[in-house]
Amino acid sequence: MTAERVTFETKIAVVVCDDLPTWQKLNMTAFLVSGVAAAQPELAGEPYQDAADRLYLPMFRQPVLVFSGSRSQIRTAYERAMAREIPCTIFTQELFATGNDRDNRAAVRAVASADLDLVGLAMHADRRIVDKALKGLALHQ
Repeated sequence: MTAERVTFETKIAVVVCDDLPTWQKLNMTAFLVSGVAAAQPELAGEPYQDAADRLYLPMFRQPVLVFSGSRSQIRTAYERAMAREIPCTIFTQELFATGNDRDNRAAVRAVASADLDLVGLAMHADRRIVDKALKGLALHQ
């Protein structure tokens, strides 16, 4: 099999707050990309199958890039994304204290956009637009 470089016109990106414990970053990343997948099911590829004919669930057709930054950098990225009308999933500090989707949505609904304590966000859009929204952020190490 020859490896051929594939370029994508779009980008799936996640930004996580750099001051969180690793388990929270990982948990939040899973939740954030689930929103991207739910909103844009066409991003998923075909199911996987191994040589024994066992089937596995499909995954995104393209890489997911994970960035990290401070809360103020996440706020800036959020504001840029909103100004560019990029659909986003968001994660606020309060969501670590809730235990279900209903309470998560209520916690976000209770706070004005400008006051959200953002600790993560994810987006999918044209790669150039995503790059502008995330300018200054570094890939998570």
